[in-house]
Amino acid sequence: MREILHMGKYCAAAAQSGRAATFLPPLSPLSRSVMSSDAPLLFVPVGSNSARLFGLDAKARACRLAANAGFECADSPPGGREALLASLDYAWDPAWLTEMANRPATVLTLGGKPVLAHVPADASAAALAQALVKGDMTALAGLERVEAETVELSYRKLRKRDRPFVMPLDPADPEPVERAAYDASYKGVTDALTLYLWRRPAFYLTRWAAEAGLTPNMVTAAGFVLCVLAFWLFWEGHYWLGIAAGFVFMVLDTVDGKLARCTGTSSEWGNLFDHGIDLVHPPFWWWAWLHGLEAYGRPLEPIYETMLLWVIIGGYVAQRLIEGIFLRRHGMHIHVWRPIDSQFRLVTARRNPNMVILFAALLFGRPDIGIELVALWTLVSLIFHAVRMAQATVRAEQGREVVSWLA
Repeated sequence: MREILHMGKYCAAAAQSGRAATFLPPLSPLSRSVMSSDAPLLFVPVGSNSARLFGLDAKARACRLAANAGFECADSPPGGREALLASLDYAWDPAWLTEMANRPATVLTLGGKPVLAHVPADASAAALAQALVKGDMTALAGLERVEAETVELSYRKLRKRDRPFVMPLDPADPEPVERAAYDASYKGVTDALTLYLWRRPAFYLTRWAAEAGLTPNMVTAAGFVLCVLAFWLFWEGHYWLGIAAGFVFMVLDTVDGKLARCTGTSSEWGNLFDHGIDLVHPPFWWWAWLHGLEAYGRPLEPIYETMLLWVIIGGYVAQRLIEGIFLRRHGMHIHVWRPIDSQFRLVTARRNPNMVILFAALLFGRPDIGIELVALWTLVSLIFHAVRMAQATVRAEQGREVVSWLA
């Protein structure tokens, strides 16, 4: 109830100032404070649509997305239970599920037509479902309207602030919706390669994988094999082959997460599998790169090589610790504090930017200089994040808020 009152005050203040209201979804999939019981909120797709999205028919995909968000999918409007009714004439960002779950007695509209309606337990759900099918707002007049054209959400997990999409779903041309769903699944703050270079190729791979019936964990497993192969190739000094294997793995590392979000097949195990690989493997790659220098013909002095390795590994671990401490203290990723932090995330010393450095050095036949530059860039990145951590700590101790520029 406190959340609802707070939201009402916020909307009123926004209306007085002439700004569009912004609704922030909670960290949990569904807020129990707005539910009438411990039972999950019902999700009921209404109408029909022959469109296929990412290899799934419209109804099956909508139910998957809803189940992944914590709903119970039902085939028909219930009696005596709250429900979220969804018109199959439209497609929407899954973020709307959480938003509408936390707004009882509301209807989401696009162009004045109903898209999603959170109906109370005592409402005539069947009549309201028919109103959604017909696009008739008259029967829904008792519900508070939320206009999709004016709402922005903060995506904490995806580190961005955006207007979630709502689109008509055309059975003859579903690709615009697939593209919108794919873009919606993308993190707003990440490295430059992921954000710009292979964003488009990864879309086609994601769609192909979905249509082929591949699961996100299958894609992650294939990527893991390539990750290990890249390690062995670097270890043997076969840098070009190693970079090829590594870059394919890096693309698949984008595809698996997008496939999970676009098909509603995210899981705790899949998340652990994917992020566990991401977290652990980079230091092993840089160790293998150093070891392969002798086979390549550019060996370093053993003591100097060890120093470089510890600088890279120590810097990587220290940066990860800083990120974890910042998240624990301030409730957000360090990369979304201020715009400069988000901009630096594009190039900070993580796997993908480091691979760009090594690739550029290899073009000149100097993998030894490449790994030296990786060590240097790791130190620079560590200093940057340490300074930002110190600045945030001082700000908090002075009693000033440390909030994300995306909030």
